[in-house]
Amino acid sequence: MSHTPHELADEFPNDHALLHELKLNNHHFVTLSERYHEVNGEIHRIESGIETPSDEYAETLKKKRLALIDEIAAIVAGARKG
Repeated sequence: MSHTPHELADEFPNDHALLHELKLNNHHFVTLSERYHEVNGEIHRIESGIETPSDEYAETLKKKRLALIDEIAAIVAGARKG
């Protein structure tokens, strides 16, 4: 199995415990995390040549992933502050 780049654990390497805590206690974070995982997986399949959609669709997915990671990062930053 190949490594999927941009997993949340890779994006937040110093926050593994915090990510786990958020998954247990923050429903909105869980929803965003699941959406991020789905979009990221689809991007990985495209970049691996498994799926071949239009370039426009691939760019739309990448923008969606960026928006999700921005929202997730805001939640993580807020949780760090306590």
